[in-house]
Amino acid sequence: MGQKINPLGFRLGTTQGHHSLWFAQPKKYSEGLQEDQKIRNCIKNYIQKNMRIPSGVEGIARIEIQKRIDLIQVIIFMGFPKLLIESRPRGIEELQTNLQKELNCVNINRKLNIDITRIEKPYGNPNILAEFIAGQLKNRVSFRKAMKKAIELTEQADTKGIQVQIAGRIDGKEIARVEWIREGRVPLQTIRAKIDYCCYTVQTIYGILGIKIWIFIDEE
Repeated sequence: MGQKINPLGFRLGTTQGHHSLWFAQPKKYSEGLQEDQKIRNCIKNYIQKNMRIPSGVEGIARIEIQKRIDLIQVIIFMGFPKLLIESRPRGIEELQTNLQKELNCVNINRKLNIDITRIEKPYGNPNILAEFIAGQLKNRVSFRKAMKKAIELTEQADTKGIQVQIAGRIDGKEIARVEWIREGRVPLQTIRAKIDYCCYTVQTIYGILGIKIWIFIDEE
């Protein structure tokens, strides 16, 4: 059997950094993790409800959380922040208020700051690409056509290689299978290779499909 490892965890400390930066006592560590998950879920749910994009892409590349004793700094990296601002002019303030209520920041005297940073090449990010493919599959587009379109979009972002994999009851077939396509180089065994990766699930009428995307950005 092949031994699999998450490409991001494999490269931590070399080409990949943590998305959450904070310190906690061992007994309070699990509380900090749950708080991070609550922040990410709240942001994704808010953007999903209030951001209207034809293809259904939320446009969130990643969410970085930095915690201090009296401050929580949240940085949202988005591919299409203008669409959120246009649809909800006071969206960031509303989101900040919702998060403060959710985390009970007022009672424990902690500030919460939210910043939105735009990504220059949104389709060079695997999370945004996975959301695009998920939207295509929900609209009954052929999986091969969706995968090829995603690869075309990635080529415009000047990446060195991409691998897309879809698993599950593809096209409604009774037996689940795995289909994948690769373009360019994707050296997963080389630690110095900067690889961006995401695993995404999409609910279709036939069941849940899993989408995995590996993008080879550069080599150090």
